[in-house]
Amino acid sequence: MTSIVSKPWGSFQVIEEGEKYMVKKIIVKPKGKLSLQSHEHRSEHWVVVKGRAQVTLNDDIKILETNESIFIPLQAKHSLANNELEDLVVIEVWHGNILEEEDIKRYEDIYGRE
Repeated sequence: MTSIVSKPWGSFQVIEEGEKYMVKKIIVKPKGKLSLQSHEHRSEHWVVVKGRAQVTLNDDIKILETNESIFIPLQAKHSLANNELEDLVVIEVWHGNILEEEDIKRYEDIYGRE
């Protein structure tokens, strides 16, 4: 495993990497929210392992409970939020030909990132 990377909304850690996939553990702190974003080169699959997630996928908002999951297609606008009072833990699986943190287009970000 790699080191833990801190973000304004919480943190992530890469658990495993392969040729066309990456598995990450994401912790979203209470009231934290990832930017509304999309990716040109990868799809994602999120599995909630602890807590309750508010997921925005294009124009839909869904609530995912522990042990529920969602697929985020290539180029779909998406966001992840924790509206609860305890940490949200999500396992995120990336799949694609290019797997880089820089593959991100932000549309909205409560922390002012571009």
